[in-house]
Amino acid sequence: MMAVNIANALAEKGIISHLCATRKEGGLKVKLGLKVRYLFINKKKSLDFNAIQKLVRYIKYNEINTIHAHATSYFTAFLVKLWLPKIHIIWHDHYGNSENLRARKKFPLVFISRTFKTVISVNNNLHHWAQQNLNAKHYKYLPNFASFNIEIPKSTKLKGVNEKRIVCLANLRPQKDHLNLLKAFKIVQGKHTDWTLHLVGLDFKDTYSEAIKSYIKQQNLNNHVFLYGSCADTKAILKQATIGVLGSNSEGLPVALLEYGLSKLPVVVTDVGECGTVVTNLESGMVVLPNNENKMAEGILFLIENDKQRKVFGENLYKNTVLNYGKNTYLTQLISIYHFE
Repeated sequence: MMAVNIANALAEKGIISHLCATRKEGGLKVKLGLKVRYLFINKKKSLDFNAIQKLVRYIKYNEINTIHAHATSYFTAFLVKLWLPKIHIIWHDHYGNSENLRARKKFPLVFISRTFKTVISVNNNLHHWAQQNLNAKHYKYLPNFASFNIEIPKSTKLKGVNEKRIVCLANLRPQKDHLNLLKAFKIVQGKHTDWTLHLVGLDFKDTYSEAIKSYIKQQNLNNHVFLYGSCADTKAILKQATIGVLGSNSEGLPVALLEYGLSKLPVVVTDVGECGTVVTNLESGMVVLPNNENKMAEGILFLIENDKQRKVFGENLYKNTVLNYGKNTYLTQLISIYHFE
């Protein structure tokens, strides 16, 4: 999502912006602005020379001098640099398990980091880890931003009663800890049976996904918890919601939280990554302990039972998001990184 947001924002500012999808195309493609130039190289394996050559030809033809590589795509950027030694690599670290960096795999990242011009980290934990473990020339902490600039027609209609919907924007991955959220919602259901929970995010059809669906069925929550898969019309979805939640056991800086902020949603989030920094407890939302369904339930119940406070939280989070995680401020810093020698 951040790659798409950045590409769109740069193009809007008049900077020639390209986005390259490596292995798969997906729902985010529809969120690309018309001014963004797009390439799909259909990479089949780590050392797919046909895909790399396609990217190299594209870079040469368009006279591109900087690759902004996100997450594991640093390896593709490194292979390109073997062909084009003068290319600059900016690596953007979004590593989600930033609460457990001791277990992070370092090879081949540490070796390849010698070719990085700059490492951008989305939270302070990742920034300090990069400075201590990598070999890049420069390091920069740059928190994410969110944007709804590309208008996607509404196609998703949330079920349930208006003004009584809780939404969670998170792909179905273990670090997002949907099961803890579901256990908390089960507690909430004991007091407020008319509220519903809406899970929006990519379903990988794996054992974790099956565990989520199994819990919903076993706890008789089928009429109260709804899964929608990956949806492009995020802005329209959040307009239908009343409370935003994230129950993750680890995070970097989730774009979903910033999207809640832009939508003026009051939130309950776990105190992982930069979530606690974005949401100051009792000022713009509720920050609770991770892996604790009782605390999550308490936070949700507080917002359900205090509608005036919900409005205050929503407004405060919106102001904080625009002020500290705004697009213009972000772009100014990013462009300075691109030109930093």
